[in-house]
Amino acid sequence: MASVPLFLPAMSDLANAHQIAADPALPDAAVQVTALDKVYGKSGKAEPKHALKAVDLTIPRGSLFGLLGPNGAGKSTLINILAGLVLKTSGTASIWGLDIDRQPRQARAAIGVVPQELNIDPFFTPRMLLELQAGLYGVPPAERRTMEILERLGLADKAEAYARTLSGGMRRRLMVAKAMVHSPPVLVLDEPTAGVDVELRRQLWDMVRELNRQGVTILLTTHYLEEAEELCDRLAIINHGRVIACDTTQGLMRHLDNKELVLILDRPLAAVPAALRPFHAELPEPQRLVFKYRASESPVAGVLNTVSALGLSVVDVRTTETDLEDIFLQLTRGSRDAAS
Repeated sequence: MASVPLFLPAMSDLANAHQIAADPALPDAAVQVTALDKVYGKSGKAEPKHALKAVDLTIPRGSLFGLLGPNGAGKSTLINILAGLVLKTSGTASIWGLDIDRQPRQARAAIGVVPQELNIDPFFTPRMLLELQAGLYGVPPAERRTMEILERLGLADKAEAYARTLSGGMRRRLMVAKAMVHSPPVLVLDEPTAGVDVELRRQLWDMVRELNRQGVTILLTTHYLEEAEELCDRLAIINHGRVIACDTTQGLMRHLDNKELVLILDRPLAAVPAALRPFHAELPEPQRLVFKYRASESPVAGVLNTVSALGLSVVDVRTTETDLEDIFLQLTRGSRDAAS
């Protein structure tokens, strides 16, 4: 099996990691998927299921890429195809420039997958688990970096402790460590913060950012839209086996730049004043004026000037804007309606 270059430098050498991420000799796309289809055949009474439908997806090298979608959308199928656990029906896929059909062993060596479920032998120590995992990947003993990886993930002092004695956060980090033993340039994190508390979630976020700064391309699947918005520089949304959106995080946010301005007045109104109607004002409550507009239009100054000219006093002002959850719901609702 051809060796995969080491793309995980020591934390003290982050400048080198950025040089690696910018190396023109490396592939521009960490993952490239073209016209990927997967049909699960009929099984018992279950009808055939078209899990992926002509999926095109490019994950740039060095990105922190979020893959979002409801349950059953096709996320796990896509990940399992990349990891070599599921056979595709048609289309092509490559990891780090390695075709998963023509170069299956090398392609699998270029990716590490951290599953949502904890699959750790409780009677093994972290050192033993990483040594075993490295052996399964064919990493020669002289090239193993067990203690370096444990140090990087804050587990060096637990190297000889039984896995069953580790906290939940440490076990999550140990799962990441297992996926890193063969130095993959692409790391898949499948729902890494599912079921964890807020403090641990923040710790895991910091770890993901650090790995990405070291030059690792991260593919993150999550149901927490706040997490995707906070961490990812690019996002794809998949629903009913199709990619329905793929853009930078900010680019997706600009698709729906709706904002809302709410003014709480000092006295009730019987109706929206005529001077405010051009601003599409609504009066859901006698003392509450609501203005809905596109953020790019920025009519706030005109609204406030008009309100002041009418002699109205404002006791409170609130604004809201579109977030990733709004975009996700609108896009998935639209694709569901189109599918039906």
